[in-house]
Amino acid sequence: MSSLSRPSLAEHSTPIKEGDAAPSVTFRTRTRIESDDENPFDWNDVTSEDYFKGKKAVIFSLPGAFTPTCSSTHLPGYEAAYEEMKSLGVDEVYCISVNDAFVMRQWGIHQGLAEDKTVGSNGFEKVKLVPDGSALFTRGMGMSATWEQERGFGERSWRYSAVINDMKVEKLFIEGGEVIQDFGPDPFGVSDAGTMLNYLKSSSK
Repeated sequence: MSSLSRPSLAEHSTPIKEGDAAPSVTFRTRTRIESDDENPFDWNDVTSEDYFKGKKAVIFSLPGAFTPTCSSTHLPGYEAAYEEMKSLGVDEVYCISVNDAFVMRQWGIHQGLAEDKTVGSNGFEKVKLVPDGSALFTRGMGMSATWEQERGFGERSWRYSAVINDMKVEKLFIEGGEVIQDFGPDPFGVSDAGTMLNYLKSSSK
């Protein structure tokens, strides 16, 4: 690695455990406003508590918007399973990535997600795309991974999924069981929508 490299800190790459509290951070999002402008949005701070307090949420996180597996399988799988997850007692489904709000919106549009054009909305009708541009939530989850030589990504999120129930991590699926820095392969076997659906079905009995 270069002398200018800044690998992820160990405490930011050690996954939290089931039963732990989800990290309390502020996400810099864009909310729709009343405007005829081609970009009718303004900045809106949304906290972890806004997303998770008093709610049961499914989250899945991935290395980056527009990247192959994230775009071809990971996000589409959850979008297709959205209504079924809601029927199993989930209040909302969130996709979290270390990208800014502008990139996340354009990715959603490119993926064909239906935008929620209601004034005050934060994105899309089904799966909500959450920008963790500064990686604060990702670090708090212990999922920070830096890809330098492999992909030139810099700091991103390891691929995982979780159920967060009233700010507590109820269930956690981590690809490979651990975070590995600058890892060549892109494992995708347990954070998929099918695995999450199976868990939700078994836990709702």
